[in-house]
Amino acid sequence: MMFTRRMPVRKGAVPFRRLFLRLPLLVVFPGLVGAAETLTFDGLYQSIGVLGVRYSERALTLRGRTVRMRGFMAPPLKPESRFFVLTREPVAVCPFCASDAEWPVDIVVIYLEKTLVPVDFQKRITVEGRLEIGSRTDPHTGFVSQVRLIDADIRD
Repeated sequence: MMFTRRMPVRKGAVPFRRLFLRLPLLVVFPGLVGAAETLTFDGLYQSIGVLGVRYSERALTLRGRTVRMRGFMAPPLKPESRFFVLTREPVAVCPFCASDAEWPVDIVVIYLEKTLVPVDFQKRITVEGRLEIGSRTDPHTGFVSQVRLIDADIRD
């Protein structure tokens, strides 16, 4: 009978064999590990009515994780800003100044890591950031939002 000696593995360590087997996947599909999930405007809410908004199961599952959304940059209030509004369709004015009760369902507030560089407001862009959901009033501007991407970056 043949015995094999097993090497002890430190707690939390990934055995070399597993890492070696995953390496080809990382080389061939580098975006596979830690890739952002795509979330659409249609995927944000389960229902919207007189009793308020109900977020979709998908949005609730993705809360706190990095997501990717596509839309249009609404004209910002000022060019040196670190936030803007992402809309489903191009708009001519900032839709940000509504109350919580009037919050349009087809916009998401984007808080950027860096100062905003405005883009063509008719061009669709991709944004990645950490998803936050739930009513929040910005302490600096007083604006109210239901859905936000935090520490976001424009990918287009």
